[in-house]
Formats: sequence, structure tokens, C-alpha cells
Amino acid sequence: MSIGDIAGLIAAIAFVLLVGALAVPLLKLGRVMDEARRSLAEVTEHTIPVIDEAATTISSTNGQIAKVDTVTTAAAEVSTNVSALTSLVAATVGAPLVKMAAFSLAVRGLFRKEKKS
Repeated sequence: MSIGDIAGLIAAIAFVLLVGALAVPLLKLGRVMDEARRSLAEVTEHTIPVIDEAATTISSTNGQIAKVDTVTTAAAEVSTNVSALTSLVAATVGAPLVKMAAFSLAVRGLFRKEKKS
């Protein structure tokens, strides 16, 4: 055996040790990837029903909001009608009441002057 053969043998053994040393982390990485794949499958399996339920809840909520919108619109119309009615009553009854109060105050003032005289 020559020195070149011994050097080649040492290089081959070193290469086998290097391949062996790199194989262990690659095997562990493969196991990690398999576990990550399983975990992702479980998360997906549990997430899809939650998303479906959320979509159903949102759809139901939109229906309820439409009903509330109808009630709110009706309340706004009632408020507008009450405001108009209040203005009408104030214009119809308020002005004559003020005139009547002023007239009664004037009449009382006249009767008081006659009593004092």
C-alpha cells in the first residue's frame, strides 16, 4: 500500500463519516416535517367547521341587522311625525292661547283699575 492509497482510504472513511453525520439531522428533519404535516392536517380539520359556523352566524346576524334597520327606520319616521304634529299643535293652539292669556291679563288689569278708583 502506498501513501496515496492510504490517503484515499482515509478520505473515503472521512467521507462516510461525513455522510453518516449528515444523515442523522436529515432523518430528524424528516420526522419534524411529518409531524408538521400531521399538525397542519389536524388544524385544518378543526378549523373548517369553525369557519362554517362563523359564516352561519354572520348570515344570521345580517338578517337580524336588517330587522333592526327596519325598526330604526320606522322609529325615525315616528319621530319625524311627532315633531311635525308638535309643530302643528304649537302653531294651531299656541298662538290663540297666548292671545287669550294676553286678553285675560288685560281684562284683569282693567277690573283692578276700576276697583281701585
